[in-house]
Amino acid sequence: MSDDLEALYPFLYADTGDLTTVLDQVRASTVAKAAEIGELRRAVAARDGARIEACAREMAARFAAGGRLFAFGNGGSATDAAQLATLFLAPVAGAGGGGDPGGGGTRGEEYPPLPAFGLANDTSVVTALCNDVGVDVVFARPLAAFGGRDDIAVGLSTSGNSDNLLRAFDEASRRGMLTIGLAGYDGGRMAELDSIDYLFVVPSSSVHRIQEAQTTIYQVLWELTAEEMSHVPRHTR
Repeated sequence: MSDDLEALYPFLYADTGDLTTVLDQVRASTVAKAAEIGELRRAVAARDGARIEACAREMAARFAAGGRLFAFGNGGSATDAAQLATLFLAPVAGAGGGGDPGGGGTRGEEYPPLPAFGLANDTSVVTALCNDVGVDVVFARPLAAFGGRDDIAVGLSTSGNSDNLLRAFDEASRRGMLTIGLAGYDGGRMAELDSIDYLFVVPSSSVHRIQEAQTTIYQVLWELTAEEMSHVPRHTR
């Protein structure tokens, strides 16, 4: 563990008491991390940009048909899943909007709020299933109860190996849901599943960089989906 921390924060282990030197090392470490995530995001965009666009179009079609989005993950990925759901639920000014709402400018069209749920948010359900059945079903059971053919399942993992995500994708696929996976490393066991329609893999072994890049992926998915939905007549939603 100390070796991992030293690799992340070398300035904490520097054999110097000179503040200027330490600050220079902090600056260099920050710049290096920013460059690393920037390069990783560019690599993902170059490889998966077209697939991300296609995925967003399919997501918009599901929402237009009355579908809902269910997002899930463990630990930090559960937090990202909650944030992903929040993006879809909270409308913001659309790309065509201009001006400051409080500064006399034009408000512009708002993206529509879309139904989305973070499956790890309900601690009563999660803890009941973990205690009474098993942690491997904490996402599959809610999808079995609520998932339908027009719905969307999005699972996030850094390793791609979480059993409860694998079972959730299988359950979602059986119900005809659009299934989307975000993973790191080489995709792990998620890359072996036939039940994931779109898998976006961040090719890194750093959990920090993987999660930062995944944040960008689901942010772009939301923006593209919301833009598609902003052109759908309200009476069809």
